[in-house]
Amino acid sequence: MEKQHTINFEAIESYDHLDAMEKTLFDKAMAIRDLAYAPYSNFTVGCAILLENGEIITGSNQENAAYPSGLCAERTTIFYTGANFPDVKIKKLFVIGAPRNATASVPIPPCGACRQSILEYEAKQKDEIEIYFASLGGEIFKTRSIRELLPFSFDASYL
Repeated sequence: MEKQHTINFEAIESYDHLDAMEKTLFDKAMAIRDLAYAPYSNFTVGCAILLENGEIITGSNQENAAYPSGLCAERTTIFYTGANFPDVKIKKLFVIGAPRNATASVPIPPCGACRQSILEYEAKQKDEIEIYFASLGGEIFKTRSIRELLPFSFDASYL
């Protein structure tokens, strides 16, 4: 028997349709994107995380000539958060990625490895993390949980 799984997400038309905090996260993700170290792919990504205490943590992708040694913006940011704010819940994660000199793009979701890492933190804190991924022009997709982007996910409950 074949079954289907659907993904629930909200499509936000533009930056103008964001609330004040969402605009702040968008702006910070866009700004930190300029600091990405991406000399090989020239694909720069910025990430901003809102913690429950109001802190905003940012990070960008960091490449390496030995490609697997690099790290995506989402994991750079979430791992820094986990190391420095281990008991503070992550409420929102905002990501923007595109080729370095692009003037337009489409919303770029977290890659599979980033989805798995975000899932680990969501499971650890026993609370959902809203995920936003945006285009340079401001079209944004939003999910209420990483589980929307990672169906049939694997977590510690299987161990």
